[in-house]
Amino acid sequence: MVGRARHQASALATGLEAQGAKVLSIPFIEIRPPKSYKPLDNALKNLHQYDWLILTSVNGVETLHSRITKLCTKKRDFHHLRIAAIGPATKKAIRTHGLTVHTVPKEYVAESVVESLRNKVKGKRVLLARAKVARDVIPRELRQLGARVDVVEAYETVLPQRSRAQLRAVFKDPKQRPDVITFTSSSTVRNFSKLLGKRPGLLKDVCLASIGPITSATLRELGMRADIQAKEYTIPGLIKAIISRSKSAG
Repeated sequence: MVGRARHQASALATGLEAQGAKVLSIPFIEIRPPKSYKPLDNALKNLHQYDWLILTSVNGVETLHSRITKLCTKKRDFHHLRIAAIGPATKKAIRTHGLTVHTVPKEYVAESVVESLRNKVKGKRVLLARAKVARDVIPRELRQLGARVDVVEAYETVLPQRSRAQLRAVFKDPKQRPDVITFTSSSTVRNFSKLLGKRPGLLKDVCLASIGPITSATLRELGMRADIQAKEYTIPGLIKAIISRSKSAG
């Protein structure tokens, strides 16, 4: 079972199907625009004030690009900026839109983003475009390192209510019951827990696969297991971990 947002599920689903898996996609999160683009737009109109731009997801990149297009912002306005991407997928999305990425951390989590910028942001002004609800590790830690950080909302993640009935129907049908459920962020974990309700028994004999340590920690926080954790915190890494576990179990 793949629980990524509907428009992002294909890479994970296709990768698993290529390895012989039968994939059921039920989104645990839905991506929506923020209530207002004004803070983001104001930041984009004043890019000359910033030294660094940090992007932590492909969703953030795509929103940024759409606002740049709407505001007719020129690419030359980014030339002075140093850009940090949380991981390879985000880097690829940024480069697709013709911008240069200067920093990608060794591990694709917020803590590593901070570490990669440790000696580069003192006295600098940083723009962080992200989801409405997100961990505050990056702004908090960078401020402690002497940076001035502005956080702007690029999008929000919400609970897809239609998935509740789909999810419960799957667990009622032995023929559809999943062997593995994938989680690609803490948001997918929290929303899955809300969609499923207080029925932990439904997960008996179901393997829970996490993209990385932060997602695994959220699973444990909510009383679930992290049976599989990707060694590289990416979609290909998650697929590799699931296939490896499947082969060892088989």
